Amino acid sequence: QFFFFFFSVSGDGCSLILKPARVVVGFGEPVLVSCEATRPVRVLGWESAISAAHTQQGPSVQWKVDSLIDWIEEPICYGVFFTAPRQCEEKLNLVLYNPDSVTITVVNHTGPMVAGKEYQLLCEVQNVAPVQYLNLRWYRERIEVHNRSFAELTSPSPVQISSIFVITPSEADDGARYSCVAELELGPEGPQPPLTVTSKPLRASVHPPMFQSPEAESVDVSVGGETTLNCTATGNPTPVYSWQPEPEPKQEDDQGAVLTSSSLVPGTYTCTASNSLGKKSKQFTVKAK
Repeated sequence: QFFFFFFSVSGDGCSLILKPARVVVGFGEPVLVSCEATRPVRVLGWESAISAAHTQQGPSVQWKVDSLIDWIEEPICYGVFFTAPRQCEEKLNLVLYNPDSVTITVVNHTGPMVAGKEYQLLCEVQNVAPVQYLNLRWYRERIEVHNRSFAELTSPSPVQISSIFVITPSEADDGARYSCVAELELGPEGPQPPLTVTSKPLRASVHPPMFQSPEAESVDVSVGGETTLNCTATGNPTPVYSWQPEPEPKQEDDQGAVLTSSSLVPGTYTCTASNSLGKKSKQFTVKAK
């Protein structure tokens, strides 16, 4: 076996040409690269952790891998020539990539969102490489609403990436689908268009906030007259109502939001509207005319 040597040159002073000069390959896919000498060569070969090869006086030699799974592979083509410079090398520009699953979730929250509140959408990408080529894009339906790149990271091996986008949904967002797309922009030698992996959509369920805190209401009552107290609130799910104290006799609408009575005595009556998102109270002060 031929062993590599020191004091070699590379770049413009080297008479070696790699075809292709840059290789972009998916994890587990085959690779074939040719190294050609542009002048008479004594020995031409490849130094590689997984697939070394050399030839005696041949004009070219191939580096071939049936399934590339080594994340730190850095193959080098070397040449020993009859004339100066007698030794030179060219390192292959090799990019091994891997897309994996992408998920989008709401941080520390389950169930419906409430309009007007802030929520964090977490996008997670498993086993992505090389991370410096990754772009994350958040979409509301088909509209891109945020993106994030990771050019500052340099790990050649697969990593897990997490990133957060903050939304403040309105009632118009009820039913809207949010998704996260991991895009690997690997250059002209990579997949065209750029390789993308999309999360399963997150369908937002947005409920309107409970009715605004109502101001206390004062009602004048005539002796023997009929009095109506209206505590109607808006909310989703539909609020349910309770009254304290409960006057008798009384009449209520279907939801119990409007109370009508002919026997209200002066005093304070409290109505509470509640649903799974919370509750609000409204006070009625009843005074005799």
